Amino acid sequence: MSDILRRGRLSSTPDEDMINFTSSMSADKWIFEADILVDMAHTVMLHEQGIIKEDYCSAILRGLLKIREDGIEALDHSYEDIHISLESRLIDMVGEDIGGRMHSGRSRNDEVATCIRIRLRDELLSLAEELIELQSTLLDKASGNIETIMPGFTHLQHAQPTTFAHHIVAHSDAIGRDIDRVTEAFLRMNKCPLGSAAFASTGFDLDRNRTCRLLGFDDLLDNSMDAVSTRDFLIESVSVMANIMVDLSRMAEEIIIWSSSEFSFIELDDMYASTSSIMPQKKNPDSAELVRGKTGTVIGSLMSLLSICKALPLSYNRDLQEATPNVWNAVTITRSAVRISKGMISSMKVNTGSMAEKSVMGFTTATELADTIVRSCNIPFRTAHQIVGVLARGDGKPTLGQIDVAAYGIIGEDLSHRGLTEAMVIEALDPVLNVSKRSIAGGPAPDEVKRAIKKRHKEKEKKYERISGMNNAIEKSLNVLFRVVDGYTGK
Repeated sequence: MSDILRRGRLSSTPDEDMINFTSSMSADKWIFEADILVDMAHTVMLHEQGIIKEDYCSAILRGLLKIREDGIEALDHSYEDIHISLESRLIDMVGEDIGGRMHSGRSRNDEVATCIRIRLRDELLSLAEELIELQSTLLDKASGNIETIMPGFTHLQHAQPTTFAHHIVAHSDAIGRDIDRVTEAFLRMNKCPLGSAAFASTGFDLDRNRTCRLLGFDDLLDNSMDAVSTRDFLIESVSVMANIMVDLSRMAEEIIIWSSSEFSFIELDDMYASTSSIMPQKKNPDSAELVRGKTGTVIGSLMSLLSICKALPLSYNRDLQEATPNVWNAVTITRSAVRISKGMISSMKVNTGSMAEKSVMGFTTATELADTIVRSCNIPFRTAHQIVGVLARGDGKPTLGQIDVAAYGIIGEDLSHRGLTEAMVIEALDPVLNVSKRSIAGGPAPDEVKRAIKKRHKEKEKKYERISGMNNAIEKSLNVLFRVVDGYTGK
């Protein structure tokens, strides 16, 4: 292949160490397909604007289709990036008098910025679809456990009875917000920098709106300097991924705890577990532990991006080459973690008996008992809180007599004389009745959780339709591009 980049201004050739240090080819495999699309759209526009002849346009497009068919493996990886390698390959195929015209009015700066946006937007939409599948799995698991009583926790201490469904819907809501963040990041990212050239645009009469439409972007990045230099869309996208991983890690942590003998709330399917090399009885929640561990890697990718971009003067700087590998790493891990989490949750066994048994440990019904005292005896909640707090120092379920003793000296009289009955105490201490009373919006009562699940399914379907619309708009634009290309190439 011809050395099209260094033969003018530079007279020496870098050694192997320098080539390896400066090359981005290992990360550029992510944008190979996007680069072909950008080259096609730019070439079509150059002809439509009268900048290159039609036969030149046709020859370039045929060459690009051949390069696409051969794949990235056929390119020379000794070049510093995929853009120069691809252009050199094209020139070798069609000659410099033709292939050398493709780069008219364009820089690698606007080219790479466009390629990254094209590839990352596809990854974000795929991630959003996978998150919807995860949310659907969570809601399905909740639907099957509407009346599965379990202890709820604060500070990892037994707090109040709730249901497994109520708990799982909480995780579902976090994933629902993650879906919203992904789609919002997509909207800010799906803007086209192509035509901005190095940073000061170009004297060629380019039609930026034409390439924008052909490539499926919603709008242009208007300022050419901002267009080539900003990587805030990378920071935002990976920030969203870090948030997703934190949400997944919280679920993973609970799966790990719940899998332990001390809890025995759930059992992972064998597919998502491992065993010990020395202890044959072990069934370890390795998948959940790796989701938790890989969260740190994605957070690290975000920190790297922030550090790389924090003090760069306008416009383009080569530092930005180091940004994209962090993005692809975060994308790979996050999408994989979402799929693994879905598999773990859909296939895990719920030990309803163990959950029910532990739902009253640690006097979890204390709050309802205090509330019952308030309602039946017309005393302040803070007083009732003190009464039940005294009871909490003892062991076992309190009786009405114990409550009367505890109350003596606090309000100065027998609570039974103020309306509290043994039946009320027994009811307050029943975890199932505890849960059923909490029927206000967002509570764990079965009918309320059913309503919540139904509502979230509807919201999820609307999100799926929105994401499908985004995908369809891109696909429609690219179909137009390929029809135009086919017209020039005779296919």
